[in-house]
Amino acid sequence: MGERRTKFYKIFDRFMTTLEKDSALGFLRLFDKYRQHLVYGYVITPQSFNLIIAMNALCCAKFVLKGKAPRLCGMRANPNYITNFGFFPLHQAAESFSADMVEVLLQHGALANLRTSGNIIIEGLLPLHVAIENTCQHKYLEDNLLADQNYMKGNVEYIYKLIYLLCLPEMKIFLDTTRVLASHTDNVVDELWDCIKHGKLVPAAILLFAAHRHFRKLNGFDTIKTLIEDSVFDLEREGCGLKSGKNTKAAKQRKEKKVQFSNTLVLVRIILKAGDALDEYIQTHSKASHEEVLAKVSEVLQNYDVGPSGKVICIEDLVCRPYACPLPDNVLHEHGACLFQNLVFLCFCNNLQNEP
Repeated sequence: MGERRTKFYKIFDRFMTTLEKDSALGFLRLFDKYRQHLVYGYVITPQSFNLIIAMNALCCAKFVLKGKAPRLCGMRANPNYITNFGFFPLHQAAESFSADMVEVLLQHGALANLRTSGNIIIEGLLPLHVAIENTCQHKYLEDNLLADQNYMKGNVEYIYKLIYLLCLPEMKIFLDTTRVLASHTDNVVDELWDCIKHGKLVPAAILLFAAHRHFRKLNGFDTIKTLIEDSVFDLEREGCGLKSGKNTKAAKQRKEKKVQFSNTLVLVRIILKAGDALDEYIQTHSKASHEEVLAKVSEVLQNYDVGPSGKVICIEDLVCRPYACPLPDNVLHEHGACLFQNLVFLCFCNNLQNEP
């Protein structure tokens, strides 16, 4: 194992150059010269294929997944390998936010229901979880929502702020990736309910907004509304069974839980009625200014009778760096720290440097 990693490290720079160009012919030339560095048995090594995915080299990915070129001698990439770090190719594609790469992997047999496993990674994560959690770490969402506890106090302006932020052009790649993964994930309605019942409003909104058409096909909106209403009824019944003046902490927790469920119903109603119109706008206006998006989202919500009453969202209240603003050289991901903390590069290179 250590010898293979060392061999791969020797061609790392050449391989990166090939992947940056995303040239299948360039990969084949590299393969002809350094086959023993890229293959183990008859399979492209996990670290080689993982780097292809991380670099979003779509042509190279299709080339090695098919494995039909005569010069490959039947050698190909396995779309369902588990890396030394405990995740699968779809997890890396979800981490890289490439809906196209996710599609390629799924077309070649990748399984969306494989979960992470091991001691150096969060266990039990689906690729869908990776996409959603990393979307939550986008700077726009963190800066505008992380410290905002209005939704806990019954202030539904939080919901409208969340909807507006998800409609910004910068969020499209995150929603697209989540949408594709959700459509291939089993029990996705249960995944949504798990977010809602644990008070994870932002992850629930991302999943529901990204995959609302899929939820319609599954009758997911009715299922979720029924689950919420039943939960609220249970909370009220539980409260009636307690004597007044006692269990004040429990009473406060029930009240907060009811507010969370109430706000989630607002979110569900908005996306149920206006989701198609909002999504159509997102898909056709990838270069719209934030002010234009705010105006359009407000218009759509009003047209579908799900808009905010009273004070509208003010653009100055939101911290959103325009998409045209260049990133500092030391910033790797505008959306924030990735769930895997760039394991593909950092852990791999660290292991190589420590080779005897």
